[in-house]
Amino acid sequence: MSKTTDNLKEAFAGESQANRKYLAFARKADEEGLPQVAKLFRAAAEAETIHAHAHLRLLKGIGSTAENLKEAVAGETHEFKSMYPAMIADAQAEGEKAAERYFGFANQAEECHANLYAKAAEKMAALESVDYYVCSVCGHIHEGEPKDKCPICGAAPKAYNVVA
Repeated sequence: MSKTTDNLKEAFAGESQANRKYLAFARKADEEGLPQVAKLFRAAAEAETIHAHAHLRLLKGIGSTAENLKEAVAGETHEFKSMYPAMIADAQAEGEKAAERYFGFANQAEECHANLYAKAAEKMAALESVDYYVCSVCGHIHEGEPKDKCPICGAAPKAYNVVA
């Protein structure tokens, strides 16, 4: 692998993390009644997304939708089978209860995500039109408007946000 490829991967990771961090900062600024600062953070987050997508394109990291779904299933499966179980064990060993809890939520949500991607890959063009709702506590994705508590964290249906 070339140094440029390594740099593109590092840049993609850094820009992706900056996007998420700036969106979290924007939410905090909104909570503190600073809408202009929030707007600036959201603008910077969008710019970081542009950079990240350019790096990913240069890495030839975007395939056909079928290829992308296959990669998404593999990534989510790695997370719930390997990554999060190891992180949960580390948090348990260190007595980090909050981290253990949220790693557990994420682990269960990632398995749901993998299943949804697998379903989409299987049905692709014949996939029914449905709104997806995301639990704002744990990241669980529900097909259609949720009527019951989140099966992962127990949050009320009002904790879900529809994704456009």
